[in-house]
Amino acid sequence: MLTIDGSYGEGGGQILRTTLALSAVLGRPVLVEKIRAGRRNPGLQAQHLAGVRALAEIARAEVEGATVGSISLRFAPSRIAHGEYRWEVGTAGAISLVLQTILIPLALAASPSHISITGGTHVPWSPPFPYIEQVLFPILERMGLQASLALKRWGFYPKGGGVVEGKIQPSVLQPLTLSRREPLAEIVGLSAVAGVPLHIAERQRERALSRLRPLGVPCRIELHTGEARSPGTILFLLVKCDRGRAGFSSLGEKGKTAERVADEACDQVFAYLERAGVAGPYLADQLLVPMVLAPGSSSLTTTRVTEHLLTNRWVVEQFLPGRVKVAGDVGEPGLVTVN
Repeated sequence: MLTIDGSYGEGGGQILRTTLALSAVLGRPVLVEKIRAGRRNPGLQAQHLAGVRALAEIARAEVEGATVGSISLRFAPSRIAHGEYRWEVGTAGAISLVLQTILIPLALAASPSHISITGGTHVPWSPPFPYIEQVLFPILERMGLQASLALKRWGFYPKGGGVVEGKIQPSVLQPLTLSRREPLAEIVGLSAVAGVPLHIAERQRERALSRLRPLGVPCRIELHTGEARSPGTILFLLVKCDRGRAGFSSLGEKGKTAERVADEACDQVFAYLERAGVAGPYLADQLLVPMVLAPGSSSLTTTRVTEHLLTNRWVVEQFLPGRVKVAGDVGEPGLVTVN
């Protein structure tokens, strides 16, 4: 049984998600110790447990330690089973983080699966639904992954209650190369509100458009009003180049002006465009698992090497030593190669 130190590197939930996904795909039992040991609330929290239980169902796994606060988890997979799955993350636990755990295993199943996940769709510290739909999935599609998602209900912090449904087809992963960013073509976006006046979304959009206008490319931002159990706002900006894309967002909160929401998202866009690299700082580590499971060689450039990426590389290396190299210092542009 492979033992993984859950406190290594940045010591967050990504260690658990990557470990379980690789355990299920490779059929290798694991013991994860010191889970999130350095965090303010160490051990498994509700959204981590949702991912554990979801993948345990998919992989027909034997599990020990799947309780709130547990700092040790044993996971012994049997086989990946397709099916009709419904999971509740609880409150505003991030649906996107559950997807990180279960997506690749289900894509490698023998038959299609249908999923429905209830939880947070636009919540802090996790990719919002537009990012998954418009950035991650199109790139995974280039790698051969066949899947579709639909947002049925929005879920903001703290009540969550958002619903995402999807279909995941049996897929054959292909290598990926994202080496050079092509010229900026356009920026499209979404300014959305739920439970608050539409004029807030309008202010987010107008501030963003004024900030982005000097880039000299077409910019359009749609307005949207959604239904959610908790009020919330989001501005999402999709940077589209000739052969690549990146996404950046900011969420509203009490006491935070619409203009500040727009500024936060725009600042991320400018930071991305000022640096070399195709993958944004949060995309590189999300692509690591499918890259290492695809045959042949894959590579990508990223605008910023993060501790998250290096920690995820370390986890992959525990299963498949010598497969992943990351060139570049933390905080600087880098190159990820997978063999």
